Amino acid sequence: MRLGFSTNTLADVDPAMVLPTLAELGYESLAITLDRHVLDPFAPDVAAELARWRQSLAAARMRCVIETGARHLLDPLVKHEPTLVSGNAAARGRRSDLLVRAVDVACDLDADCVSLWAGVVRDAAPAAVLWERITTAFHPVLAHAARRGVRLGFEPEPGMFIDTLDRCDELRDRLGRPAHLGLTVDLGHLECMGERPAGARLGARARDVVNVHVDDMLACRHEHLPLGAGDVDFAAALDALTAGGYRGGLHVELPRQSHRWLDTARRSAAFLRPLLGD
Repeated sequence: MRLGFSTNTLADVDPAMVLPTLAELGYESLAITLDRHVLDPFAPDVAAELARWRQSLAAARMRCVIETGARHLLDPLVKHEPTLVSGNAAARGRRSDLLVRAVDVACDLDADCVSLWAGVVRDAAPAAVLWERITTAFHPVLAHAARRGVRLGFEPEPGMFIDTLDRCDELRDRLGRPAHLGLTVDLGHLECMGERPAGARLGARARDVVNVHVDDMLACRHEHLPLGAGDVDFAAALDALTAGGYRGGLHVELPRQSHRWLDTARRSAAFLRPLLGD
């Protein structure tokens, strides 16, 4: 597995410009969240930005994954909206369009995957309607990713319609378990949602993991904590991922530590290296 970092932990700097520093610390992968100040897929100069990112990643000899969870890229007023479960079909279509664009970005940057989530349910629609919304809105994204040869990683997110590994299993079952649809696992979310022991909960699912977010958490509290400050059993989780054949990035995602990103990068690398046998 590769040490990885997230642009969500680099909110106060130009992420592309600090890649050499991250590489010097041993980081080999970057989780790039599409956003206005990072890489905006809707920007008129997106082609030039993609070229800049390709050059920066190549110079730092880093892999990448594409993340789609920016807070206000689509709506400046409501966090994370619209989503795949929004009540309005046109709104769901806007999320689908972003995800299709993310697939194109991933293809252009030779990213390991595109990561996504379901969204928060904001109306009283019954479960059957919500399942219909998400599967229908997701189909064009799945089809486009298949055409372009891009893997997708669905992330269970606390507070969203798909919030646990079991719910993610159900979604993948309803979609026919396409080969290019895998799992993004946030190790902190497992603790937050009471999905423990982490190693056992991952189990056979580990072979389907295409992306990993690394953060610490406490049970029932969705707060990304520095590594070692919560209750996540990192050793067991990483052992399960290794047994499942995961060889991708372990992306440190600590948004509230962006103001001290360099110290966070150093401390996180020092925490993870012994667990990886380095």
